[in-house]
Amino acid sequence: MPKPDRHLASPVAALRPIAERIKSLHAFFRRVEQATGAQPDISLPDRYHPFIMTTHEPSSNPRNAPRNDPRPILRIGHSPDPDDAFMWWPLAELDGRPAPMDTGRFRFEPVLEDIETLNRRSMEGTLEITAMSCAQYPRVRHQYAVTACGASMGDAYGPKLVTRSEAIIDDLRQTRPTIAVPGRLTSAFATARLMLGEFDYEERPFDAILDDVASGRFDAGLIIHEGQLTYESHGLHQVADLGQWWKQQTGLPLPLGVNAIRRDLDDLHGPGTLAEVTATLKRSLEFALEHRHEALAYALRYARGMEADLADRFVEMYVNQWTFDFGPTGRHAVDRFLQTLSEAEIVESGEDAEFIAPAV
Repeated sequence: MPKPDRHLASPVAALRPIAERIKSLHAFFRRVEQATGAQPDISLPDRYHPFIMTTHEPSSNPRNAPRNDPRPILRIGHSPDPDDAFMWWPLAELDGRPAPMDTGRFRFEPVLEDIETLNRRSMEGTLEITAMSCAQYPRVRHQYAVTACGASMGDAYGPKLVTRSEAIIDDLRQTRPTIAVPGRLTSAFATARLMLGEFDYEERPFDAILDDVASGRFDAGLIIHEGQLTYESHGLHQVADLGQWWKQQTGLPLPLGVNAIRRDLDDLHGPGTLAEVTATLKRSLEFALEHRHEALAYALRYARGMEADLADRFVEMYVNQWTFDFGPTGRHAVDRFLQTLSEAEIVESGEDAEFIAPAV
């Protein structure tokens, strides 16, 4: 009996190079679209979608909406978390319907990725607007500026170091366990470096770390997002709250995530575009709070098992006064954080961040 052709035995592998070529064409046409405002019809058969657009939320993709809207599309990258979903729900075109609010001369396409993936993607500059860790910003400041709204700041709270048994921070310094971390480009990792110095670590998906520590795979873990509220339900103990530690050291809130906008949008769409888009983002925050019930209902899609009241609490933690505008204290906190990381040689540049204020 003849042996089966290995390519025929793996149709997925055979299709992948084709899918990659199509993905490249997508990127090319999007660049054309950004520069000209034209929207070529590049819709694809459904069978290609698992290979090409796995990171996009299908129901919130403007390309599923009616194609008679000629406005250019700006992609906005954010984490699949309740707070980010809450903030940017007003921009999303869901199930073929227009966005809940007027988005001006642009349409917005949510791109949902975990924060470490967005950090790495920011170095490629592929997204017009994106969340990123504050600690990542110095590496991409030549491509991106920080919008004055959309930040995640923890005022005496933030990521946590957790263990299976009760411990104090000196225990970790002495025993030097390998710590599961959500990414070496995250602000959480950078702050842990400030607190602990050099330590052994392994990068893990942020939503796997609680189970990793609870199962004994790791003796300690660095948790972000909703894990800050749910770690006790996994039988874990807090060793340190990094936001609280930073507050004790500096008296300032801890800048965890920033919202960044690509600098070339002024060239692509005309002077003042950066400020114009930032104003739209601020209106999205205002609209979400004015329609809190609807925004929270959408945010619950990304609550990963949290009950509504716990998800609401998480939103309140990170959609706060600093999210609407850094203000002088928030900007100082960002600059102090980046300067401290530079002095510790965790990031290369200690330059102040450039903030884009919304157009009035």
